[in-house]
Amino acid sequence: MPRNPQILSTGSYVPERIVTNAEVDALMGESTSEWLLANVGIKERRWMSPEQVTSDLIVEASKKALERAGISAADLDLIIVSTDTPDYLSPSTSVVVQYKLGAEKAGCYDVNSACAGWVTALDQGARYLLTEPSMKYILVAGGYGMSRYIDIKDKKTANLFADGAGAVVLGLGEEPGFLGSNLLAVGSFHDALGIYTGGTSRPASAGNYPKVEFVKKFPKTFNTEYWPKLMQGALDKAGLTFDQVDQYYFTQLNLRTIEFMMDLLKQPISKTHWVMDKWGYTGSPCVIMALDDAIAQGKGPKPGENILFCASGGGITMASSVWKWVGK
Repeated sequence: MPRNPQILSTGSYVPERIVTNAEVDALMGESTSEWLLANVGIKERRWMSPEQVTSDLIVEASKKALERAGISAADLDLIIVSTDTPDYLSPSTSVVVQYKLGAEKAGCYDVNSACAGWVTALDQGARYLLTEPSMKYILVAGGYGMSRYIDIKDKKTANLFADGAGAVVLGLGEEPGFLGSNLLAVGSFHDALGIYTGGTSRPASAGNYPKVEFVKKFPKTFNTEYWPKLMQGALDKAGLTFDQVDQYYFTQLNLRTIEFMMDLLKQPISKTHWVMDKWGYTGSPCVIMALDDAIAQGKGPKPGENILFCASGGGITMASSVWKWVGK
């Protein structure tokens, strides 16, 4: 019997606290809101409360996905969590999620491919279902709690990053859902953007706390150079063209980049959806959060349509994945 991985359902979660550009400006002591809105498209973002941690965000998103899939946490065989803002350096955040959900039989592990992590984890989940006969349901979730790592006086980062989570339940069906994926990396930029304090290279110490840092610039043409070939690699495996993709979900850092990319691909802007304007930049789960929001607004994919995820982040790591939509 063929094993056809499918996305059965989606879920997302953002914290209650809304932080406007004006509030960030006040905290920074410098006004960047006009530039940010014009050049990036962010109007506001969400930051988690002092009582919340990354796993809490993931659990809330996961509960929604489980309910929509019509299964319980006890049905899960595997939990894959993408995050680069974990609850702890060790153990994994996925084991915390497993405990909080009550998914007692699920194996679990974390993926840290920075902002390409959730699409990478999605690819892994599909391949587990393709090759492991004992598995039926897999939760692929991502969480971002970058507000805990912001230097509020750093105008390069403080106005961009936010908190949120997204998840899908993967299962099996009669028709193929997973069509192909592609992973790329440019490791020469491993020291350009990240949280560099707290690991063995730069242990945390008094006065040296972990924070997100832009250390050196990325080439301005990076996305235009790499995203098309990243997506093309996934589409070639799926046997599809750009025109045959019905919906595109990109890394939600910069609306201007998404607009430019759709123009470059000669695709109508109606084929994509964005959430950075109201939720800020939420890292690896941003692409699934965008899909879940599109569904909530009645703009999501219809059964049988092709969707494409395209994500990139620190490292630089990149991932693209193509699916036929059958979900709820």
